Parts: sequence; structure tokens; C-alpha cells
Amino acid sequence: MRTQVAIVGAGPSGLLLGQLLARAGVDNVVLERHTAEHVVGRIRAGVLEQGAVATLEEANVVGRLHRQGLVHHGIEIAFRGERHRIDFEALVGKSVVVYGQTEVTHDLMDARRAAGAKTVYEAEDVTLAGFDGTAPVVRYRHGGSTHEIACDFIAGCDGFHGVSRQSVPASALTTHERVYPFGWLGVLVDRPPVSHELIYVNHERGFALCSMRSPTRSRYYVQVPLEEKVDAWDDERFWGELRARLDPGANERLATGPSIEKSIAPLRSFVAEPMRFGRLLLAGDAAHIVPPTGAKGLNLAVSDVRYLAHALSDWFRRGDASGLDSYSARCLKRVWFAERFSWWMTMLLHRFPGSDSFAMRMQQADLTLLFGSRASQQSLAENYVGLPFDD
Repeated sequence: MRTQVAIVGAGPSGLLLGQLLARAGVDNVVLERHTAEHVVGRIRAGVLEQGAVATLEEANVVGRLHRQGLVHHGIEIAFRGERHRIDFEALVGKSVVVYGQTEVTHDLMDARRAAGAKTVYEAEDVTLAGFDGTAPVVRYRHGGSTHEIACDFIAGCDGFHGVSRQSVPASALTTHERVYPFGWLGVLVDRPPVSHELIYVNHERGFALCSMRSPTRSRYYVQVPLEEKVDAWDDERFWGELRARLDPGANERLATGPSIEKSIAPLRSFVAEPMRFGRLLLAGDAAHIVPPTGAKGLNLAVSDVRYLAHALSDWFRRGDASGLDSYSARCLKRVWFAERFSWWMTMLLHRFPGSDSFAMRMQQADLTLLFGSRASQQSLAENYVGLPFDD
């Protein structure tokens, strides 16, 4: 098989890249090791920056998003039983849209299917070769047979544990990592949200978050120790712990019910530099991970893909390599800003095991400054709604 761009990974970053390239007239094939049902069934966050929405508009996959997405003009932060609102519109004149990553993936799958673009699910034993030269090759097994894709470029969009970054020689990579000593226990429930905006909670028992997927489906999280097991948390225990961390007003509005999904997500900050290795280019979680506190994971993947799609399109249409040559640096500039913001939000809102009185006082001072300073709130809002693209 021959194509211009072989895309490894059919999550939102790989599918979005395929859609943008197809609209630019660039042929591409997407490989995915899981089934389509597994990919679309993964429960992930879904706070979209305006820049991410604009990129999805460019890909022409926003019909349902514009109909069903929930526009949020701010967030609330609860501390010592009181909630404080950060008004994005008043501070920076922008908003975000809540629309689940599962829904984004579903829309992209539908668009790719409608376009007749080739996607190979259940591609096993994927290997990448030749990307240090001018003739990259992707090999894989499917249906009991071995297949080969010759291409001009390989896009590694296969996540943190995927084969793409692992195919790069260790000597060519510089990695940076921070693993946090706790996780988020999340519950999805078919009940109306406790609030029309997200509520972030700093509590002596630990962090909590009240979020949503739709006007009738809510997503709640509580901070738990890293070694905690999800089987130890039945619904009754979860709701009791969440109630213990919420303010009286939120408790009064909280509608509980049987969970339809429950999982524990560890928190990690990770960056691999650079993001280009000859004709292999990494995007999304294959190159970087952020803790979910800053709502940046999906948005960073979208910005990577935006830069990559434009760079590849310029190369194929005009032979212009400037976008490819600057791809890694442009992406990493945004990545590090998002890493800093997500790290700061995580430090601000969580209780860290073994924190001494000085660390606790610093956290309290940070929160007090944030609640009383328009400049501090503006900085948070500017980062939360998304920094501008470097176009």
C-alpha cells in the first residue's frame, strides 16, 4: 500500500489529522491497534478551548458540537466552604465549550467513514522504519497477514504507551516527568449537573471536581491515594466522600444515582523533546501528558495536529518545508505553557501527602491572592480559555 501520510493511532488527534489532511487533498491512512468500539467507548474529559473549536470547524466536524456543546463563561473554585467565580468573559472576553472527547471522536469517525478514507482497526505488531531517511515504512499484521505501508511521512498519534515514541532511539529523546502521588476517582452518572459551570474544590480531605457531559449527564471526581483500587469504592462510598468535600449549596443541589462508569486516573506531567525525528512527527499524548486539572490534554493534541496538518499541506502543495522545520519548536512552546498552567492548578487545588505547615500556608496564600486579585484571575482565565495559536 502507498500513501502520503501514515497516521498511527485513531484517537481524536489521529482522526482529526486525517480529516484536515483529507480536506487539503493529502492522502492518508490511519492505523489503530484497538477496535473502533473500544476507541469511541473511552471516557475522557471534554473542555474545548475556542482555538480547538475553530480547528474542528476547519475540519468540518462541528454540527453536533454547535448543537449540543455547553458554552461556559467561567468556573468556580470552592475553598473553606465558599465558592469564588472566575468570570472568563469579563476577564478576557472568551469562553470554553464542554463537549466530551468521546463525542469529538464519534464525529471524526463519522466524517472519515463518510469520506471513504481508509482506517485499519485491530492493526497488530505495528513497526516503524525508514523515518530517518526519505522512504518511511509502516508494517503491521491484520487478519492473519502482514502488511506494509510506504509513505512520505509518519504521524505518531498513538498516545503515551504507543509504538511511535518508543521507535525513536533513546539517545535522540530528552524527557521530563513529574508523577503526582494521587489519582482522580471519577464517576459518570445520568443525573443533572450540580452547577451549570465546573466547580473545582480545595478541601482538607482532598480535591474534588464537579463537571458534566450534558444537561442530564454529570462527571464527578475526588482525589484518592495513588495506590487506591476502584473496586474499593462502591457508589455509596463515593457519594459520601464527594458530599464531605462540597459546600452546603452544592450539596443541596447534588443529585446522586447509580454510576454508569467508574475509574481512577493517575496524574502525570510528561514532555518528550523534540517532537520530530526525520519523517516521524509526534502529536498529542505520544509527546506530552498533562494532569487534567487545567483541561489541556485534548486541547494540546488539537493544537499539535493543527500545526502538523498545515505544515504537511504546505509541503505537499508547494514543497514548503518551513512548517515542518518549525513544527517541534512551535508545538513545544504551547506545550510548556500548558504544562506550567496544569502543574500550577494541580499544586493549587490538591492536598499533597506529607505537606508541612509552610506548604499549606503557601497554598492558602495563593488562593487568597487569586480570589482578591483581578490580575491573578485574568492570568488564570487567559490560560484556561487557551493561548493564541502561533500562526
